[in-house]
Amino acid sequence: MQAAAPVGLLLVTHGKLGHFLLETLADMLGPLPLPCDVLEVRRIQDPNMLQRQGRRMIDRLDRGSGVLLLTDAYGSTPSNIANQFNTDERTTVVAGVNLPMMVRIFNYPQLELAEMARNAVEGGQRGIVICSRPSS
Repeated sequence: MQAAAPVGLLLVTHGKLGHFLLETLADMLGPLPLPCDVLEVRRIQDPNMLQRQGRRMIDRLDRGSGVLLLTDAYGSTPSNIANQFNTDERTTVVAGVNLPMMVRIFNYPQLELAEMARNAVEGGQRGIVICSRPSS
């Protein structure tokens, strides 16, 4: 039985944030087990050009198991662009990307797209905590 192709990962973020997250993960984990790329969104870019570039990235990253799109701030320009790609079963968009979410994704690269999205959200939420002060 042949293993399923991995889910692709596209980060749609403000500026270089997506690149910084991937670089940090590679420092932490070594080679990343999923095909991934970053669509950098800047204020001065043409939205039509970003659409074309993003569609090409999705087509390249989708090896048959779909593409998970992660974006930084829900309702922002990167989020709105990512959601324009969310047109069929081969894509899922999750907003609020953070490092714990990314660690969870790369620790479970064998998951199918829908389960990977749920797992990513859980990891991201669990990574947000109020830290208590040490008792004196």
